[in-house]
Amino acid sequence: MAAEVLAQGGSRVTVYDAMPSAGRKFLMAGRGGLNLTHSEQLAQFMARYREAAPKLQAAIEAFSPDALRAWSEALGEPTFVGSSGRVFPKAFKASPLLRAWLRRLDASGVRFAFRHRWAGWDGEGRLLFRTSEGVAPVSANATVLALGGASWPRLGSDGGWVELLAAKGVTISKLRPANSGFTVAWSDVFRDRFEGQPLKGVALTLRAHTVRGEAMITRSGIEGGAIYALSAELREAVLGLGQATLMIALRPDLDIATLITRLSGTRGKQSLANFLRKAAQLSPVGIGLMQEAALASGRPLAAFSPAELAHLINAIPVKLTGVAAIERAISTAGGIAFDELDEHFMLHKLPGLFAGGEMLDWEAPTGGYLLQASFATGAAAGRGVLDWSKRS
Repeated sequence: MAAEVLAQGGSRVTVYDAMPSAGRKFLMAGRGGLNLTHSEQLAQFMARYREAAPKLQAAIEAFSPDALRAWSEALGEPTFVGSSGRVFPKAFKASPLLRAWLRRLDASGVRFAFRHRWAGWDGEGRLLFRTSEGVAPVSANATVLALGGASWPRLGSDGGWVELLAAKGVTISKLRPANSGFTVAWSDVFRDRFEGQPLKGVALTLRAHTVRGEAMITRSGIEGGAIYALSAELREAVLGLGQATLMIALRPDLDIATLITRLSGTRGKQSLANFLRKAAQLSPVGIGLMQEAALASGRPLAAFSPAELAHLINAIPVKLTGVAAIERAISTAGGIAFDELDEHFMLHKLPGLFAGGEMLDWEAPTGGYLLQASFATGAAAGRGVLDWSKRS
């Protein structure tokens, strides 16, 4: 995005990429349909960036969700708004958009140098790149770093830049998993039976924070959209205390009195699982979660009264024991502190060096917010280079 803005501004641009081809992580993002942005009002949209919102406001206003949709359409990929308000290309994948984008960049004179991994600077201030033919020095009037966080390192973003910038005195918040799963010590029976099963229409609560949506049971824990929406709070609780208790409501639209009435009927010869399935419309995996909670309490679920069952259905405690590995997180939190950057995303300590995207210290839930801020800060860094070049 920075390259496109710079080329349109008349600059000669080369994109150096450590990978063998462009857009590897962009293509990964497209595996779920390429959620480009979100259609909600801008004020609500910006609130998704939490404490980083004021630092991202100008960039996102300058390249807004509407501007991103227009940009995609100009590349021959019109968009649509899904039922959740998320915005996708009508092709519902990343490859056609990426191909069209690369063709346009090529036509504007942007060069690509693949298998070039940035390794810092030499004694003369030139950029150094590791290549198959050795280390190559490159002189540049200005540089935009867009090296990502530290999730999915096999696609190029391995966080190796942290030490290089820290050595120059740049303050960097520790990179941490964001939009990630969490580990849970499931029983063998639950794990083997319900791995890969979804929890639909649930409400997840951590203290004062509640999110509605879906989650997925994994072999080692739990993940999914509703988990990702709470991941910042969950992560900080787990990292701070060593664990966190997530409360799961299986039937959040039913009050306790209604559930008690339904569960006070005669069970007859039905198994408890069948009774719960019919009386409270619970899924097998939901009943399994209740069994896990009963096991942890030291009492069999069959010994619970109707009132106890009703309360458990909408307040199942699940102990999170750890955060899933950063390598498999959708994104990362942490990065270059905004105080290190001017309003054009140039580093104060390294004039002529700009940064954007996930390298910066912000995080957001899934839903189009990640790509939107990456596009917007890339464009802002490109404009910053043009402005700085004129002034210098």
